[in-house]
Order: sequence, then structure tokens, then C-alpha cells
Amino acid sequence: MLRDYVKTIKNVMVTKRILYLFVIIFFLCFSGTDPSRESQFRLKTVVIDPGHGGKDPGNLGTGKFKTYEKDVVLAISLKLGKYISENYDDINVIYTRQKDEFIGLKERADIANKNKADIFICIHANSNKSSAPYGTNTFVMGLNKTQANLELSKRENASILMEDDYVTKYEGYDPNSPEADIIFSLYQNAYLDQSLEFAAMVQKQFKNRAKRKDRGVKQAGFLVLHQTTMPSILVETGFLTNKEEEKFLNSENGQDYLASAIYRAFKDYKTVMEGTLPANFSPNEPMQIVDGIIFRVQIVTSSNAISLDSPKFNGITNVQEYVSGGWFKYTAGEKRDLASAYRLQVEVREKGFSSAFVVAFHNGERINLQDAIKMVK
Repeated sequence: MLRDYVKTIKNVMVTKRILYLFVIIFFLCFSGTDPSRESQFRLKTVVIDPGHGGKDPGNLGTGKFKTYEKDVVLAISLKLGKYISENYDDINVIYTRQKDEFIGLKERADIANKNKADIFICIHANSNKSSAPYGTNTFVMGLNKTQANLELSKRENASILMEDDYVTKYEGYDPNSPEADIIFSLYQNAYLDQSLEFAAMVQKQFKNRAKRKDRGVKQAGFLVLHQTTMPSILVETGFLTNKEEEKFLNSENGQDYLASAIYRAFKDYKTVMEGTLPANFSPNEPMQIVDGIIFRVQIVTSSNAISLDSPKFNGITNVQEYVSGGWFKYTAGEKRDLASAYRLQVEVREKGFSSAFVVAFHNGERINLQDAIKMVK
């Protein structure tokens, strides 16, 4: 009788183990996990850098207002940080300054680097000898390609002259020297692709939502961007030397518009760079195959053309080139549906292109990814 009892107990234990194993297999097979929703990257830390401050007022504007560039950009920066913090509990927003104080350019970059920021957003306001120019620019780090960009970077970099022992700190760099630009000709930016992408998103929001004149995405030799080790942009929010734009930049409404525009660009950038399907998108949701709409995975941006069979692409096949804003950009694959494109993105990232992201084309022209999603849903 005891033997029968022991046998029964053993059978029950075996049955439980089999049932447990079955449950595990069931969930593994039918849980609906989609690799396109997996991500190797989460944007966790943002550093916002209000330009100038303290003894460095920045540009003085027309003189009509009692505020200077340092005051305007601080107000916009704090509003931008508030937008991000209120909408993303999991993102750490760090400011290089939150009051009227002088912070050196290197110290600003050090704050971003030490906190391992995922994005660096530098906020400024423009000026010109003429009162006519107006509109917004967003800059990425690079060689000054025009005299206007050179003059602008000289003005912004000149704040180092207010720093103690700047000659030693910046290894002899003099923003007023004709040879100063040489340092930037040797600069290699590992984050150029992401910086350009974010910059374009900011300009789009300025134009479409804030209704500002779009002066485009440009390169210039800004020291503060040169020192950072993450995707970085410098935003010129408008001209304080233009009377109408100065009025807009000094208004609460104008500052809100600009801050919210940068925030919306940040939101789009976060979605693209994290490489996850939009929260409201289901891989099982029926999607139209729209003629002319294709999705690719962008992997490299270069100032020079790269052979499509170059070993730099690490064995990735079906590499294609397109040119945008004077840059050569390279993509992998060609998918008609979004879910397949995101699965390809996972594969491309596993090949070493950790910041690759999905882009959309309509009849061969690059379009906004969100616009493409609306067209195929």
C-alpha cells in the first residue's frame, strides 16, 4: 500500500513538471514577442545647454529690451526641459546652468560627457550687423563652409576669452586666429548621422509648427559641440537684431512655441533612435502596400562618397546611396512594410551599426517616417 502511495506521488510530480514545461513552451511560442520591438538603446539622459550667462551676455539685441541673449535662451531652455520632464518620467534632464551664471565651454561639454548624456542640445539666439535677417538655424559640428558660418562660430567661441587660462585649457586655440578653423578640418564625428537627423527634425518643427523662417541645417566649428561625445546640436532660435523677431523671442508665447517645437522634434528623434515600433502600431494590424512607399535602414552618413561594396559596411547587402543637404547617406535593405523594416534594423544593429534607424521614401524621395506610417495605415 505504501508502495502504491509513493508511486502515485511520483506520477503527480512528473505530471506537474510536464504541465509546467508545457506552459513555458506555450508562452515562448505564442507570447507574440516581436524582435522589431526590441531595442539596443534607450534615451535616458538629455543635457540642455543655455548659451552664455553671467559676465557673458551673448548678443545684446536691438537695445529695446532689458534682456540679452543669455536671458532669452535660459528661458527657452528651462521650458524645453520642463516639457521633457513632464512627459517622460524615465528621462533625466540636466542643465549646464539654471540661473544667470558664467560656465566655460569646456565645462559645458564636460557636464554632458560625465553624465553620459544621450543627446546634447545647445540653445542660442542669433545676431547680424544688419537688422534684416530673421529665422532659425540648427547647427551640427563640422568645418565652416561659408563666411557667415565662420563669423557666427567665432562669436560663439569667443566666450572662451572670458575664461581663466583659456590658452592652456584649449591647447592654444584662438577663435580670432585665421588658422583656428584648421582644428575642425581634422574633426571626425561618430555621431554626425544622429546629429543631422535631430537637427532636421528641429528645423521642420520650427517651420511647420512654430511658423518660423527655416534657414536650414548647417555645419560650423562650435567648440562646445567639438568637445562632446554624443549626438549634439546648436540651435539658433532667431535673430535678436531683428525687431520683430526680438519681440517674439522675448515674449512668453514665443518662448513657449520655440521650446515646444524643440520638444516635439526630441520626441520624434527618441522614437526613431530607440528603434521601436510606435506604441499605437501592431505588427498584426493590416497595412496597405502603397505604391512608391518603401522603408530602409540608414546606417552611415559621410561628407565623401563611399563605394557600395566597401568593407566599411561590414558585409551588409543591398546598400544604397542618397544625397541630402550635401551629405552622402547610406541605407540597407528595401521593405514595403514597416514591421519588416524594424526587424531588418535589429539585424543591422547586430552587425555593429548600433545607431541605425528606419527611414522612409516616397517615389525615391526621403520623407518623414511618421508621414509614411499615416499613408500606409
